[in-house]
Amino acid sequence: MSTNPDIVVLREGTEGLSMESYAERLRERLPDHTVALARTPNEERELVPQAKIVTGITIEEDLLEEADRLELFACTFAGTDHVPMDALSDHGVAVTNAGGIHAPGIAEQSIANMLVFARNLHEGWRRKQNGEWRHFQSHEFTDSTVTVVGLGSIGQEIVKRLEGFDVETIGIRYTPSKGGPTEEVLGFEDEDIHEAFSRSEYVVLACPLNDLTRNLVDEDALATLPPNAVIVNAARGGIIDTDALVSALQFNGIRGAALDVTDPEPLPNDHELWDLENCLITPHTGGHTPKHWDRLADIVATNVSALEGDGDFANVVYQPGSN
Repeated sequence: MSTNPDIVVLREGTEGLSMESYAERLRERLPDHTVALARTPNEERELVPQAKIVTGITIEEDLLEEADRLELFACTFAGTDHVPMDALSDHGVAVTNAGGIHAPGIAEQSIANMLVFARNLHEGWRRKQNGEWRHFQSHEFTDSTVTVVGLGSIGQEIVKRLEGFDVETIGIRYTPSKGGPTEEVLGFEDEDIHEAFSRSEYVVLACPLNDLTRNLVDEDALATLPPNAVIVNAARGGIIDTDALVSALQFNGIRGAALDVTDPEPLPNDHELWDLENCLITPHTGGHTPKHWDRLADIVATNVSALEGDGDFANVVYQPGSN
């Protein structure tokens, strides 16, 4: 166990990835700093009071009582609702997040799911499993209209990857007056949502789950979609009304759905969605790639430099002295 570390990596992992790998990435990027991995609760209690920077999913409030040197907590999640922000603020500790590190992987998976439905590949896979050499009709992605709901880091990466496909794009964002990378930008008002959905062959959900977006794709919204439309949920399960989705898929209200997230999650093994051939399901793995720690380590390295007076902070959630 390192003594007097500059940076402490807490023990709790995420997405099945080793925290040792994360610590190694930090050591590669910060060769002039000491990075220690706290493997046990006892090591966390010993190491955190010595560190200027702590990184992990969250930090227990009791660890902050002795952490007089701590200047930055680098959360390894994009969301920080689970982090004791008030306590960190009281101790004058800056907080950053991992927003954006999953965006490239999620964007690639979203594109892949749309192409599966465009080319009807899932029907080809089904016939292969049955040993059937029998032709089926596929479609073209070209000239489709794709609505991307949410133009944050994930939505922007999706739109960037759509540029080579000769499709029309509509973006949905909270403040459409800011514009965006899509050919048209609308808001979250019901009228705008229905306008976009009525013209879309594909809708990709890439927005946060909050009071405004919960059950955004409900029975009414699904009824507005053309029967050949496909929903891709790369965001959170609660943005779709699951019962309404099941009904739309069962009775040809829409052509299909690709879900990396579900409500409930995990999806119970007896749930109706599993049995629907026009519903693709992955277990919330869209952003899970080997580059996860590389991107997060880049953010932390940038912020170490910022703490030392070189450059600006990245992914700031809270900074002492800011409004």
